[in-house]
Amino acid sequence: METKGKVRSFADIFGEDATLSSKQQAGVTEIEISSLVPFANHPFKLYEGERLNDMVTSIKELGVILPVVVRLKDNNVYEILSGHNRVNAAKIAGLEKVPSIIKEGLSDEEANLIVTETNLLQRSFSDLSYSERAIALSMHHKAIKQQGKRNDLINEIEMLSKPNNINAQETVSQVAKKWRTHETIGQQYNLSKDTIARYLRLTELVPELLERVDNAEIAFIPAVALSFIKKAEQQDIERILTENNFKIDMVKADILRSNSEMGSISSDRIYAVLSGELGKKKKSNKPIPFKIKPKVISRFFSQEQKPAEIEEVIEKALELYFSSLPETTKSSEDKEDIE
Repeated sequence: METKGKVRSFADIFGEDATLSSKQQAGVTEIEISSLVPFANHPFKLYEGERLNDMVTSIKELGVILPVVVRLKDNNVYEILSGHNRVNAAKIAGLEKVPSIIKEGLSDEEANLIVTETNLLQRSFSDLSYSERAIALSMHHKAIKQQGKRNDLINEIEMLSKPNNINAQETVSQVAKKWRTHETIGQQYNLSKDTIARYLRLTELVPELLERVDNAEIAFIPAVALSFIKKAEQQDIERILTENNFKIDMVKADILRSNSEMGSISSDRIYAVLSGELGKKKKSNKPIPFKIKPKVISRFFSQEQKPAEIEEVIEKALELYFSSLPETTKSSEDKEDIE
């Protein structure tokens, strides 16, 4: 199934014209759902809850309007490239077949590109979880490196099967104009290069910690710091977090990262950091700075008196005051100072 050579762009794969010609319409095939398998290591989560229920209801009433896109994997077994949610909802709705477009001669990189871009264009980047964003950008980044040039992000795969009752030609024209410009990944997703670099780092997290990022148990920036820690140590961090219900913030993440980069972190040290014992600021023994209000100074001293003279008088007054206190109210430090 895999072809050699550089990765083709969307336009190369689907053609410059995103409208559904009669020939392409004839290429839509009904395929048994039992013959469809998810894309290997599919990075996107399937719809759940109300969103899934709405799709199931729609399919029961109208059927699957937009064909799914697949490629032949083995004999009579097809790998889904676009339409995982449609296939799942159709199965729940009781359908046995779904309309499909079979793409042939795709390399694995081109298949990855289709899976990634169609999900991003259907759901929008902001709808994705942190792990989905990280994996999507990583897949896109690898495709670009493999291709040696920037990809045209064109929503042609969905436009191939736009229903006729929608003004498809106008929509296609606008989308094509928008996505055919040669832009960097950051411009395509409205992200800075630093933010993209951080998302790419998230793919270095072990799955359990990455799930914590999705569940808002670990914030984005601390998670990036954790991604620089060795995998075995990340597993220790996950275990200790689970066993003790500790929280992790930027300070703890930075301490763990710096310790890992200097050598290795023992489980005891990880526990000390996550519990807050290590890295906790020691209380200072210095007295809290204190200023006497000007109205108090003017009450007991004249303007002609110098600060050193005023300080000497105050010190003697304090010595007299504390010497008159009962022994039980004096601290050992008070006694030592007076002596």
